[in-house]
Amino acid sequence: MKLSNSYIGLPEEFYQLINPTPVKDPTLIVFNNDLADSLNIQLENDEILNYFSGNEIPKDSVPIALNYAGHQFGNFVHQLGDGRAVLLGEINNKQGSHDLQLKGSGQTMYSRQGDGRSALGPVVREYILSEAMHHMDIPTSRALAAVATGEYVARDTFEPGGVLTRIASSHLRVGTFEYFASRQQWEDVKILADFAIQRHYPEIRELDNHYLELLKKVSSNQSSLVAKWMSVGFIHGVMNTDNFTISGETIDYGPCAFLDEYHPGKVFSSIDQNGRYAFGNQPSIASWNLASLAGCLIAFIDKDSDKANELATEVLENFSVETNQRILDLMCKKIGISGSKSENHVILRRLLKIMMDNQSDYTISFRNLSKVLEGNSDDFLKEFDDKTAIQEWLKDWKAVVENENNDQASLVKGLNLINPVYIPRNHQIQEAIDKAYEKDFSKMLEIIEVVKNPFIEKDRYSLYAKAPLEEQKVLRTFCGT
Repeated sequence: MKLSNSYIGLPEEFYQLINPTPVKDPTLIVFNNDLADSLNIQLENDEILNYFSGNEIPKDSVPIALNYAGHQFGNFVHQLGDGRAVLLGEINNKQGSHDLQLKGSGQTMYSRQGDGRSALGPVVREYILSEAMHHMDIPTSRALAAVATGEYVARDTFEPGGVLTRIASSHLRVGTFEYFASRQQWEDVKILADFAIQRHYPEIRELDNHYLELLKKVSSNQSSLVAKWMSVGFIHGVMNTDNFTISGETIDYGPCAFLDEYHPGKVFSSIDQNGRYAFGNQPSIASWNLASLAGCLIAFIDKDSDKANELATEVLENFSVETNQRILDLMCKKIGISGSKSENHVILRRLLKIMMDNQSDYTISFRNLSKVLEGNSDDFLKEFDDKTAIQEWLKDWKAVVENENNDQASLVKGLNLINPVYIPRNHQIQEAIDKAYEKDFSKMLEIIEVVKNPFIEKDRYSLYAKAPLEEQKVLRTFCGT
């Protein structure tokens, strides 16, 4: 496992040199062999346990904690940073550089009186959620390893601790830019922008206005990301600017969850009291976060401030238009019709309204549309109490589908490739966490296997295709701090 660290070429204020804090009695829960193979990581079992618990520093590693600020629920916090994470270094392969980071690895100068540790629950949740997202082809950080520390951390009660090893294209955030821009350290903002371009978008280096192009690239990637979130019913839960990446990856799986019944106002996060980060608000919050990044880059986009504002505003306006269209395209694709026709948008919105009114399960409803085309409407109709409304919709939908598609077999196949049968449901994750607290990781490992093939139905996993019963529903999720 050859490591480098390009971050240490940045000025000292960008990070803190800090080793992870060793743990008492580590136990390896799971190691992601598929991810390790793709990164050409070859380690002995004792090395895996020692490196990814923080008890031993890998060769060539220069561990650091990264510095950043951020808007949290709309309020700017001047100093955040990696309060419970340490970046061990970067692994380089043909696909580029990949950060190797420990989460829950002990205190840093950014811990703000926190213990720097993670409870085991958030480790289990992030491992499952990030792997599920990856296998649904949604850009994301990934989990390489999960370790139980043999120690306890104080939260509401004393809970067993864990360490997650995370792989990401980088850990650069909008909040990283905000840290230096808020202090008017414009030379550092420029250094950071150049670093981000080199790391993620080297193809724009030679363009005349590459700082504007950087904003465009981040905008485009985040637009695609948020559209994919919406298409599978994913709620990030805490879209602060410090959780908003320059790479366009999903990162920082805290109080996140997937929808059960559909509602655009759905919130799971225990800390989102006013619904700022509700499911349906995610596209507008992404735009808000991009505006924060634009404010950091504005001085480099054009020397004429009016011109710079005009150029940045155009990017933000395009983001809103493009994101809306991408969502419409994906959502229409989920019901087998074209997203380019306004009359099809009406069909889509009618379905979503009926789903909301009937509290229909988001995943099951879309998945079972393919069965309707095969002549079995029962499973689909079970999701709706108002049979009249949904049957009228089915009649109109079938007319559009038949008009646009000549090959029904291909259409059914296409629907089953975009509508997952398995998502990591909140109640199942909670069961895995509860068992993990009893040192039983079988549920966690089974869910990981299930989400590796989210679009292929298997009889032995039928339990994971079901919505929770009323008494099984988990209405609130919590971050790990």
